[in-house]
Amino acid sequence: MKFYVKIHKDKMHEVVAIADEDVIGKTFEEGELCITISERFYKGELKDEMEVKKIFMEEDNINIAGNKVVDLAIKSGIISEKNVIKIQGVKHAQIVR
Repeated sequence: MKFYVKIHKDKMHEVVAIADEDVIGKTFEEGELCITISERFYKGELKDEMEVKKIFMEEDNINIAGNKVVDLAIKSGIISEKNVIKIQGVKHAQIVR
């Protein structure tokens, strides 16, 4: 299983965006909720499950999109199911510590 990981940095902050391979470039809408898993924000390097788990432990600001990566975060104990939104069946969460 592979995930796209992209790091966004400015002078003061860093945000890590992680998404399942199969949701990149897609838009999901449900009711008033809408999310676009844009290549510009999410499509960085392809990483495997172990590399993503390491990122979960090291980074403080992570944006995750896709059922596989969100389930991995839940299994890793980084977030709970109550912190997840689902839009058109696709899970999304933000981790800020």
